[in-house]
Amino acid sequence: MWARSTGTECTVEELLGGGAQGEVYRVRNALGALALKWYYPASATERQLSLIAKLIDKGPPDSSFLWPVDFAFASGVPGFGYLMRLREPRFRSLVELMQRRIDPSFRALSTAGFHLAHSFLQLHSKGLCYHDISFGNLFLDPDTGEILICDNDNVTVDGETGAGVLGTPRFMAPEVVTGQGRPGIQTDLYSLAVLLFYLFVVHHPLEGARELAIHSFDLPAMNRLYGDEPVFIFDPRDTSNRPVPGYHDNALAIWPIYPAFLRELFTRAFTTGISDPAHGRVRESEWRAAMIRLRDSVVCCEHCAGENFYDREPLQASAAKDGICWSCQRRYRTPFRIRIGRNIVVLNRDTMLFPHHIDEQRAYDFSAPVAVVRRHPADPRRWGLENLSAESWVLEYQTGLAPREIPPGRTAALIHGGRIDFGPSRGEIRA
Repeated sequence: MWARSTGTECTVEELLGGGAQGEVYRVRNALGALALKWYYPASATERQLSLIAKLIDKGPPDSSFLWPVDFAFASGVPGFGYLMRLREPRFRSLVELMQRRIDPSFRALSTAGFHLAHSFLQLHSKGLCYHDISFGNLFLDPDTGEILICDNDNVTVDGETGAGVLGTPRFMAPEVVTGQGRPGIQTDLYSLAVLLFYLFVVHHPLEGARELAIHSFDLPAMNRLYGDEPVFIFDPRDTSNRPVPGYHDNALAIWPIYPAFLRELFTRAFTTGISDPAHGRVRESEWRAAMIRLRDSVVCCEHCAGENFYDREPLQASAAKDGICWSCQRRYRTPFRIRIGRNIVVLNRDTMLFPHHIDEQRAYDFSAPVAVVRRHPADPRRWGLENLSAESWVLEYQTGLAPREIPPGRTAALIHGGRIDFGPSRGEIRA
């Protein structure tokens, strides 16, 4: 077997898995270990060859995509395959999350949600659509929240006719289910919302009481539930499809944990986003901003280390608002927060600030932390924010004390009302 562009031979080492279109192998050539997807004869068409050629030529939207990098052919064997980067063992399938075989933290989940929204924004900004967003095509590192997106060989130009893949059942947009629409960027947005709901609630957004009322879950019943008559399980105006205790306990237990702004986004995605798909769907940029806000809102319970959320919207009902930990049911104390512009970051004992927190010109920049929360070495009751940047800060006190310079490597004490001048921005500390 050999790679087309380099002409180097590839040695097949082991079978990694198979799907509807082909099998995936671990191979090795002069460049190292790679993954090979080899198509079954029925899928090794001229159209698929042309599609892969276009994807190789365009290159990946970002590093999250296990993108085709070269063709592979075998002497005397009809058909073809393509080479891609090999998935590292630390990345686990989202199917394992659904089965509770991995248990990422809320911080890791919100980081994964950010990367998902960001990566699909990069894909869509190139005029491409994925067609088949589902948890079967996603891998995540449960410790860091980094993601990998596989099965990119069905990506096409938005609006291109003749695409063979409609999507995965339960993830397809209602208009695709009913046959009134074709896959495209707008339907990707719906599938992305379903994927995020699964990621955070471990449940499908349309599976409630109406699902239980179905006696025969055949194709007409599925079309009705997911296409003709979709109703969000937490629709504020239609309670006919609420989760049922004893059957949908994940949704009932997990939904109240999240702050109001995230629940409102999901509600819009599965109400207005269904009734008005052309204008009502939540955009990738909205999900991206919400995931960063969610990540910055994590509050760690001092009793059980369970993660809760700081909810800035007191008029909304939320388990996080009243300071009762959802995990141990004990009252927790919300730690110091810092407001920088319109953003609030909860300063837990391990919180880091990144360039995007203090400089709006460096949007979503996680390249290296610029600050980290530290406990005072001699007094465990006192906390500070260590300067990890290359620039000095200025700490100002509300009490009228003289401002203090905080050079790199030094720590600014966390005191209610204190203000830190980071240079590009100013932050106010609240208790």
